Amino acid sequence: MPSLFRHPVMVLFTGALIISFSSVFVKVSQVPPMVSAFYRVALGCCFLSIACWVKGEFRGQKLKSSLLAALAGLVFGIDLFCWHFSIDMIGPGLATILGNFQVFILALAGWLIYKERLGLSFALALPMAMAGLYMIIGLDNVSLSARYVAGIGLGVLTAVSYGVFILLLRHVQSGKGKRPIFYNQVLVTASCAFALGLVVAGTGNSFAIPSLSSLGALLGLGVFSQTLAWAMITYYLPRVDASRAGLILLLQPALSFVWDVLFFDRQTGPMGWIGVAVVLTAIYLGMTRQKS
Repeated sequence: MPSLFRHPVMVLFTGALIISFSSVFVKVSQVPPMVSAFYRVALGCCFLSIACWVKGEFRGQKLKSSLLAALAGLVFGIDLFCWHFSIDMIGPGLATILGNFQVFILALAGWLIYKERLGLSFALALPMAMAGLYMIIGLDNVSLSARYVAGIGLGVLTAVSYGVFILLLRHVQSGKGKRPIFYNQVLVTASCAFALGLVVAGTGNSFAIPSLSSLGALLGLGVFSQTLAWAMITYYLPRVDASRAGLILLLQPALSFVWDVLFFDRQTGPMGWIGVAVVLTAIYLGMTRQKS
């Protein structure tokens, strides 16, 4: 076994680093947002199916949990639909930061459904996140275009749908016995690809890949983001303590914003960078809040 995989912290760090490029792949894929979302999960499903077959995980799975995983995939399709369009409208950095607001959705769900205490950290984190987002977007809301506002709304919907997806997947993975590494991910990506494929076909979009660079970006999404990074994070996350895992996972939105500035010339002044720091701190508090 490679030495990297003996250290859960390093695996988690590497997974977060890889997945931070997801929004970059989407931006440079040269295909409509729905099409890039489809290829992400369709290609990912192919590689995950191979891994699942090698591990022998297709045998002995329960129908109820399989159907629930497929339902989670449909919700994940909504998440990808919203996120990919949000990237197109407001850029990879802000779209990814908004998507990570799912920690607040999960916290509220835990309070409403599981009667978990939100605690002081949540009470501080939510207004901090709103203030930081206000600083990133800019203080003059009147100057924002309708397209930009729609992109922000889709970013928020990304967070909501991803939170619901996590709750469903958590329920699927909470069953007794040995938990499969790849099987549920195969079902999620398969049902997600089916739904997104229907949307692409129904809206008259083409599945054509226009160039080799576009194919490379889509393969990056499917192989590295959807297959490798996701498997690394989901398998090794329970092996790292919450506070350290929270910090490591903040690499994804933080680096996505950095890539947006470096690769796509996003204009961000000092106030915007302070806003990014405030939002990431709030997300960290949301990730590591104490439960009782």
